[in-house]
Amino acid sequence: MSKLFSTLELRSVKLRNRVVVAPMLTAAAEEGRSMPWHLVHIGRFALGGCGLVMMESTKVEKRGRGTLFDLGLWDDAFVPGLAGIVSFAHCYGAKIGIQLGHTGRKSTFTQDEQGQNLDMVGPSAIAHSEARAVPRALELSEIPGVIGAFVSAARRAHAAGYDVIELHGAHGYLLHSFLSPVANRRTDRYGGSDENRKRLMLEVTAAVRAEWPADKPLFMRLSCEDLAGIGLEQIVPLAVELKALGVDVIDCSSGGMRDDMRDIPGVAPDAFGYQVRYAEEIRRDAGIPTMAVGHIIHPQQAEDILQAGRADLIAIAREMLYNPNWAIDAAQKLGEDPDFELLPANVRGPMASRRRRFKGNLSTHGSDWRAEALTDTV
Repeated sequence: MSKLFSTLELRSVKLRNRVVVAPMLTAAAEEGRSMPWHLVHIGRFALGGCGLVMMESTKVEKRGRGTLFDLGLWDDAFVPGLAGIVSFAHCYGAKIGIQLGHTGRKSTFTQDEQGQNLDMVGPSAIAHSEARAVPRALELSEIPGVIGAFVSAARRAHAAGYDVIELHGAHGYLLHSFLSPVANRRTDRYGGSDENRKRLMLEVTAAVRAEWPADKPLFMRLSCEDLAGIGLEQIVPLAVELKALGVDVIDCSSGGMRDDMRDIPGVAPDAFGYQVRYAEEIRRDAGIPTMAVGHIIHPQQAEDILQAGRADLIAIAREMLYNPNWAIDAAQKLGEDPDFELLPANVRGPMASRRRRFKGNLSTHGSDWRAEALTDTV
């Protein structure tokens, strides 16, 4: 059996395979509320055979949105709509997670839907770039409220039925910006030393873990290299601390602190699996399960990563947009799921018929179909 299509148990949650849909911002919400778009968008990945579908960064505060169309979980009124999406995913065998985030100083707008000025906040009054507005530095007295917003969102996520929470600590957003020596110039207990700058991330993690049921896993997405003062030298010990606080998986990404960061030194910009080395090193050196993401395209590529012990989960984003049935296709190419059990029962029959018609060869792309057609008519 392939490793990609082996099960994985994280606390009480059992994933049917190691294929994860990475969280992808879609800017399709209305005032924070989920829409029919989200049901169809997420639902097709559940129908497509993935083990875990991670919903996009969902904001814990209204002012924490990156666009006016971000999903939100700052209000109980958002729970029923999200619960419907969760129920659909569960009906078709997928587990579903939600990424909780706060954009902080990287917000792309300064007024809400009613034209009211928004309170953009960050660790210090330093703009992310010349193209962005200067945020207001969070007062020390306000930080417990931000932590409380993450906790309240976690409670709502549980009420909606999510199996997994991922905290967004990457890509230059609020938690990452507090970690950064470039964005964080504070002189209180949340700034200055490495220990102080990681304090907010650790406090949010501990508070969410205390609220989130003990039998449900907690992920953390990190920028393992941001070319602005944060690299594996800082991330590996941070991952050790996060593990001690109850984080179950590190989602290994990079970048986000510099708008001019395009390439990672020593890695070709179009290299397959260009971030996998982060998952490998953190898994080995911090002793925590990891999720690899970034230019993972082919089923055998994903399988090789897992077989080599470089990661425990494979997260796929753009390739899933291109082919929402990536998991089903991968299972066939790796010789798994001969009876198409990853598909809903009501559509397995036509796929079995397709197999028979193509004499077992489901990968027909590139074949000489004209010659086959002529042969079939002789």
